[in-house]
Order: sequence, then structure tokens, then C-alpha cells
Amino acid sequence: MRKGKLTRREALESVFGQQRGEKTPGPSAPVDELVNSLEFAEQAKLMLSEEDFSSIAGSDRSIFDHYTFRPRMNVSTLDMDLSVDLFGHRLFTPIVVGPISNQKRYHPEGERATIAGASAARAITIVSSHASTPIPEMAAIAAEASMPLWTAVYADDEGPARARAAASAGAQAVFVTVRASYEDTRAKRSAEIDWSLVETIRKSVDVPVVLKGILSEADARKAAELAIDGIVISNFGGLLGGSKTAPLPELLAIRAAVGDKLPILVDGSFRRATDILVALILGARGVLLGRPIMWALASYGAEGVTTLIKMLQRDLARCFAMLGASNREALTRGHLKIHTRR
Repeated sequence: MRKGKLTRREALESVFGQQRGEKTPGPSAPVDELVNSLEFAEQAKLMLSEEDFSSIAGSDRSIFDHYTFRPRMNVSTLDMDLSVDLFGHRLFTPIVVGPISNQKRYHPEGERATIAGASAARAITIVSSHASTPIPEMAAIAAEASMPLWTAVYADDEGPARARAAASAGAQAVFVTVRASYEDTRAKRSAEIDWSLVETIRKSVDVPVVLKGILSEADARKAAELAIDGIVISNFGGLLGGSKTAPLPELLAIRAAVGDKLPILVDGSFRRATDILVALILGARGVLLGRPIMWALASYGAEGVTTLIKMLQRDLARCFAMLGASNREALTRGHLKIHTRR
């Protein structure tokens, strides 16, 4: 055993001890001994209060059971390149850190540690308009690492002003989140897009504007008509009545509807490299990760964020190689089998 570090056996014993009610002062395992994102979740559970952990707890992943891969053999992938061009920037891989509000709930350094950790793994961070760190400070951290910073605002009355302030502070893309509303008395759920507000935000900044929260082909076509720079397919964490899972059927339908008119990203329940690979094959240009990043932040700070993202990047490259694809353009629907739901 390395000096000062636990073995995996000792780490597991520590977790079981925690389940019996014994308290530990910190993570039960060294960060470099974790092997997947779900192990980060177990470590975060040790670090956070029940209320804080419940806000980033796991979700329904059954949708991924309906996809299997068709690998190709004897295809050279020595020229592996997972980079992707999005909104004027070349991303090292199609993994983007999604916006999560008030990250100091999970770690004292909050967004500072998230941005620093993601930048060390050459991943771009989208920060929330309700961050616990001022936007100029976050932009400075990203700039110091020679990385761009993107920001998210809501399509509400404060959206245009927040977008202008973020762009002035150094944000290089604005993600406009469609606000989902819920009416308890009649149990009605809606996600009406105020296109006039979206247009106002788009005209108020000189950086790419991306619409986050699209779930229908009609809204995607409208975004393309208005020259929106991209869309993020997102189901608001299941708020609109669906399960809290990745909106992969919607991704497939929207990609078929808009073709290559605008880049499509997606978020929701992505935990493994294979999950990301499914989304890429179905037409996504990139995937937003939220909860797994917060697990890593809560447990190990910036180092945890870097470790988790690099782990997924390595696993994604391995998956590409097993499919016989050396880049995103080499992926085809022939690499994926979709099983009928029961």
C-alpha cells in the first residue's frame, strides 16, 4: 500500500462503516483509486448533508438499456481525434460541464474549483447565472487556464441584462435556458418559449447564443429559423412529467428534423463514456455533464473534477477505438442497435 493512502479494500470497509452510522472525516478512498462516476457519488454522499446530496442524487438510467453497440474490427484508430468545433471554439472532447447553481453548497471553493478542475482537463464550463461566485472572477480563472467560459441565463425579464453582464465580463457564449413552469392546482406542466425574450437576448450580445431546454421538433425548427447558434435538448430533470432520464428519443427526432442546420447538444443522466457515445451516434455534437461533476467537486474539489473528466475522456477514446472510429465523423447509425421498449 502506498504511504498515506487507503487500498480499495480499506475504502470499501470505510463505506460500509459509514452505512452502519460511523462517521468519516472525508472521502473514504483516494481519488486516483476510483474507477467510474458512480464511485464519486458514493464519496459525495459521505461529504454532504442528506438535503444537499439529494439535490444531485442519481436519476433514471433505464433508457440506456435500449441501446447496444455494433463494433467494427481491424480498423486502425491510431489517428484518434475526439475534438469538436462548437460556437467558435475547438473542444478537446465533446464533454462540457453543465450549469449548476450555487456550487458552494457542495464545496467551499464552489465554481472556482469546478472551472479550475475542468480547465485542467481541457473541458469548457458553462456557469449558472445563479452562481455563488461573481462572473468576472470565474471568467478570470478560465482565462488564466487559456480556456473560454460559457454562461447560462434564463429566458425571463432579467435574462438580457444578465447576458450582457456576462458577455462584458468575458463569457464567450450564452446559453438561454427555457424556464419550465408548474401549476399545482390544475396539475398542468408547460415549457412555453417566449421567443421575443430569446430574440432580445440574442440581439443584446455579440457572442453565440444557444437555446437550452428544447424537446420538440417544432421548437428546434423555430430556433434554426431565428438563427440561434445551437440548441441543448433537455427535459428539465423530468419536471414536465417524463422520467428523469436522458432525452435520447427526442434527440433522434430533433436531429432528423433539423439536420445540420444547427449544432445539437444534450444533457440528462449521462454517467459513463458509453452513454456519451450513444448520444454522439444519435446526432449530438456534445454532452453536458452536471451531477457527476458535482459529485467529484464535493468529494475532492478541483482535483476530483479533473480526475472524473479525464477518466471519461479516456474511456470515450477506448469506446471509439472498439467501434473502429477515430473521430466523431466516423460514427454511423450502423454502430448502434436500438432495441424496442417493452
